Amino acid sequence: MKQLLLSILAGLIFSASVMGADNVLKEEHPDKYTVQEGDTLWDIASMFLVDAWLWPEIWQVNPQIDNPHLIFPEDVIFLRYVEGRPQLVLERGNASRTVKISPAQPVRQGDRNQKLMPRVRSSSLASAIPAIPLDAIASLLTTGRIVEEETLPNAPYILAGESDRLIFGPGDIFYGRGIWKRGTTVYGITRPGEVYRDPLTNEVLGYEALEVGIATLDELGDNDVATFTINSVSEDVRLGDRLLPTEERPVESTFYPSAPQRVVDGTIMTVIGGVSRVGRNDVVAINKGANFGLEAGNVLAIYKSGVVVRDRNRRDEVKLPDKRAGILMVFRSFEKMSYGLVLSTDTPLSVGDRVKNP
Repeated sequence: MKQLLLSILAGLIFSASVMGADNVLKEEHPDKYTVQEGDTLWDIASMFLVDAWLWPEIWQVNPQIDNPHLIFPEDVIFLRYVEGRPQLVLERGNASRTVKISPAQPVRQGDRNQKLMPRVRSSSLASAIPAIPLDAIASLLTTGRIVEEETLPNAPYILAGESDRLIFGPGDIFYGRGIWKRGTTVYGITRPGEVYRDPLTNEVLGYEALEVGIATLDELGDNDVATFTINSVSEDVRLGDRLLPTEERPVESTFYPSAPQRVVDGTIMTVIGGVSRVGRNDVVAINKGANFGLEAGNVLAIYKSGVVVRDRNRRDEVKLPDKRAGILMVFRSFEKMSYGLVLSTDTPLSVGDRVKNP
């Protein structure tokens, strides 16, 4: 994850309404910026643009630069105009220089007469900056899991340990019982988490399976009992925890900022971590997913729900309009719901606020 590509969407269509400087650039934007350690692409884009997710539309790829989609500390980003349209261009700094490494190559037995040529590998002196702060979503990228209602109750479970202990840690051996998936040797140790319900319809959108550890199946015995060794844990493992085969899916570490292909009108259901207030770099669950075309990288605007006030003239109550108050990016999409990272906020947000196309 150290080197994340700044992905340029080649298929984006330039339009006058989008590309006009007055619409795209902030009023007090810099003319150039030197990238610092700890920056993210989103932070830099927010310095120049009103809507940071439009960065790919004005990024000018320089074919003379190796890996022009990667941005490193000490690189300088310049703003220029071409035919009245703003463009951001890159001037490489020292941190992106590569150093050649020639590792020693041991001679293998049986290859005494083989002439070995030294291998040359190039690597950057510094890591490219990430598109978004990955430390805020790292655990959910790899372990966040939404399952069906019957998945966990019917999954194999931890039956007993080698001793009388009730809690287990790395290196401990335990016995699991259940129906095992043929050919699978690595299992996630899970327990029930949040039950996600649509706040408008009360429909169940998914059941959260919290992964608290990883274990390896060592031996399958009689009566569907298997012997396991715990590889790693994020918290204490207990008797009764469920065992699910690890997911075979690519882990997204590069995100393509883009607008959803369909109209989205959703709601923030919860904030991961159990708080009710939503701020920058918080992870939220929303009630729209792949069934609405949402995918990793889609950007949504967050709207603060308008309050209900009493009209003294008409003697009734009326809801004030929703107000745009932030931006989030979807980083994991399930069938009926998604996880998103809040990238910017203008005011404190809450569970129940709406998300729409930017």
